Amino acid sequence: MIRHTASTCLLGSVLLLSACSDIAVPDVTKFREQKLTVPRAVAPPNAKPGTCWGQDATPATVETVTEQILLQPAEIDSAGRQIQPAVYKTETRQQIVKERQEVWFETPCDNIRTPEFVASLHRALKARKLYRGAITGQFDNRTRRAIRRYQKPA
Repeated sequence: MIRHTASTCLLGSVLLLSACSDIAVPDVTKFREQKLTVPRAVAPPNAKPGTCWGQDATPATVETVTEQILLQPAEIDSAGRQIQPAVYKTETRQQIVKERQEVWFETPCDNIRTPEFVASLHRALKARKLYRGAITGQFDNRTRRAIRRYQKPA
């Protein structure tokens, strides 16, 4: 799949037009998208220097609430018969039930996470029946999932 930005499409159109006529090609480089780099924190505020951290984020829980709002009550005659039904308006809104949460956790730094360390970790998780894979010394997704099961509150 090829993704065209507005600036590349504009540039292509200008070049195509210039090939068909003798007009000068304007400078369109100012229309190109700038790559924005957002600095990413690698540790929580006030973390001890030299420590390594990971971050886990849980999304917010959003609920859609629909309400019927009475605009005009039903009209009832003296005998108790309904002359005119009540008039309602439906309103729907989004409501955050649980805010997004970001959790920082300290993790072994790369220089500590050697194959021997990871193999020891595999054995410890396997003894607790949390890891079912081979003891490879590789820190892979299976290892991460086993650690998460170990860290999950009881």
